[in-house]
Amino acid sequence: QVQLVESGGGLVQPGGSLRLSCAASGIIFSSDVLGWYRQAPGKQRELVATITIGGIANYADSVKGRFTISRDNAKNTVYLQMNSLKPEDTAVYYCNRKGLSGTNWGQGTQVTVSS
Repeated sequence: QVQLVESGGGLVQPGGSLRLSCAASGIIFSSDVLGWYRQAPGKQRELVATITIGGIANYADSVKGRFTISRDNAKNTVYLQMNSLKPEDTAVYYCNRKGLSGTNWGQGTQVTVSS
């Protein structure tokens, strides 16, 4: 059973930066895709970014050029570097694993962008 634990959320001013981390325990397969999703109040959960074990990244248009996803395969950890944060980035951010054996979600970490 894979467990995902996020950290790094918090309160930041517009234009600031945060780095989220997600540590995965259990068996992670080379075909698994790790990623970040977010859910703002009253909205559906949406894709932020995903990354394959080979480092191929995919981003939502709303975060391209501002967010960077990376992955440390040796540590089974995925990161999300968020720069130039905007109030509309405020949401609960969830770590996600998708693979042949199924899908797992973390518990979420709150990111609030406000002055």
